[in-house]
Amino acid sequence: MGTIVTKIEVERKPDEVFAYVTDPNHFTEWQANVTGGHLEGGEPVVGAKCLTRRKIGGRERDVTSRLTEFDPPRAWAVHGDEGPIRSTVRVSVEPIAGRDASTVTIDLDFQGHGIGKLIVPLMVIPQSRKEMVQNMARLKTNLER
Repeated sequence: MGTIVTKIEVERKPDEVFAYVTDPNHFTEWQANVTGGHLEGGEPVVGAKCLTRRKIGGRERDVTSRLTEFDPPRAWAVHGDEGPIRSTVRVSVEPIAGRDASTVTIDLDFQGHGIGKLIVPLMVIPQSRKEMVQNMARLKTNLER
């Protein structure tokens, strides 16, 4: 991975940060263009389906990913398993020594398939870079309330 890497410091304990940032039910609160989300079966286990609804190109679309890593309160990852544009997202949460605070790192990568090979570098990556700056600011604000 490594296409887009963003980091923030949050004045909250790692377990609290991890629980919020990795819960698809909260994605609408801090991610631009997400209109819904949940884990199929409700339990965060490797292999579980993560279903999100996103506004893409002016339309709402369902996006399915698989949970590929779950190591609370440190690491969580999903990988898109269908469609012309598939993302891999890895979230890591690290404690900041001497404080009830955490560093959140989100590593986002895209793989294009078919027409997606053209769309990823031209549209998806530039748009995602802009959105991630805003997403991380909203994440920090929501967690520090």
